[in-house]
Amino acid sequence: QVQLVESGGGLVQPGGSLRLSCAASGRTFSRYAMAWFRQAPGQEREFVAAIRWSGGSTRYADSVKGRFTISRDNAKNTVYLQMNSLSPEDTAVYYCAARDGSTLYIVGAEYDYWGQGTQVTVSS
Repeated sequence: QVQLVESGGGLVQPGGSLRLSCAASGRTFSRYAMAWFRQAPGQEREFVAAIRWSGGSTRYADSVKGRFTISRDNAKNTVYLQMNSLSPEDTAVYYCAARDGSTLYIVGAEYDYWGQGTQVTVSS
C-alpha cells in the first residue's frame, strides 16, 4: 500500500516562499512519476508540477514556471515543491500524487495514489 504524506503548508505573505514535502512509503519508487496538484475553493483541481523519480525529468504548469521547483530525494523517498514569489492566487490545498509509470501526466485521473493535502494560504 502506497502512502503519501504532505507537510509544509501554512500562511505566508505575498512574495514569500514555502517548501512542501511529500514523504512516500510502501513501494520502490524508482519507476514512479510524482506530481503536485492543487485545488482552490470552488475550483477544479489543477496540475502544478511533476517529476520522474528516476532521472528527474520535470514538467510544470505555465502558471508556476519560474517560481516553483519540484525535486526529489531518493534516499529519503521524499518529493519537494519549493514555491517562491507566492501570490494570493496560489492559495489552495496542495496534494501530492503518484503513479506507477514514467509519463508525466497533467491529468489527475492518471495518478493512482494521493496524499491528504496541505493548505497553503497566501495573504497579507
